[in-house]
Amino acid sequence: MPSPGHSATSASPGSSPGPPGLAVVAGHARVLTPAIEALVAELSRLPGIGPRSAQRLAFHLLRSPSERPAALAAALSVVSERVGLCNECFSFAEDGECPICTDPRRDRSIICVVEEPSSILPIERTQEYRGLYHVLGGALSPIDGIAPEDLKITELVGRAERDEVTELVMATNPTMAGEATALYLADALRGVVRVTRLASGLPVGADLEHADELTLGRALAGRQEL
Repeated sequence: MPSPGHSATSASPGSSPGPPGLAVVAGHARVLTPAIEALVAELSRLPGIGPRSAQRLAFHLLRSPSERPAALAAALSVVSERVGLCNECFSFAEDGECPICTDPRRDRSIICVVEEPSSILPIERTQEYRGLYHVLGGALSPIDGIAPEDLKITELVGRAERDEVTELVMATNPTMAGEATALYLADALRGVVRVTRLASGLPVGADLEHADELTLGRALAGRQEL
C-alpha cells in the first residue's frame, strides 16, 4: 500500500509525471517537442541568432502555411547540392564560374580583392565598379593560425601574372588583419601589377566631433584637392 500523501505512480527523484507527450527533465516538463528543439538548435547556429531569436523563427515557421517551410527546406537543399566556389574568383557559383566572371561586360583589367563573398554585394550596390573580383577566403591572422597558404593568395598572384590585369584594388576589411593582408599582398605583387587600397575616412553626413582618431587620421592622410 502506498503511504499517505504519495501516489502509487510517484516518479523517481529528479522527475515527475507530466501530461502525455511531454517529456520531463529534472522536475520540469519539456515545453518543446524533440523535433522543434532540433529546429531551434540548428537555427541558433546561424550568425546573430540567439536561442530566443531561434525560437521565434521556429514558431513563425510552424505558424506558416505548410508550403513555406517546405519551400525553405527545398531551397536549402538545392543550395547545398549546387552551390560551390567559382573556379576563377572563388566567390559562390553554380556552374563552375560565377555570373560576374562570365559577364563579358566586366572590365577584366582590374580585380577587386575581398575577404569573403559577402563583401562583393555592397561594392556592387555602389554601381561604381565594373571589374572582376577575387575572394581570399579570410584574412591573415597568426593568432588564429591563418597563414598565407590558407588563403587564395597563390591563385591571386597567378591571375595577376596570367591575365591582362593592370590593377588590383585591395578591399579587405579595415581591421588589423585586413590591413596586414593588404600590405602582404602589396609586397608580394610589387613590380607585377599596380596595387591600390580603398580610401577610408569620414562617412558622408558625419560630424567631426563623433569621429575617432584613426578614422579622422586616415581622412587627413587621404585628403584630395578641390
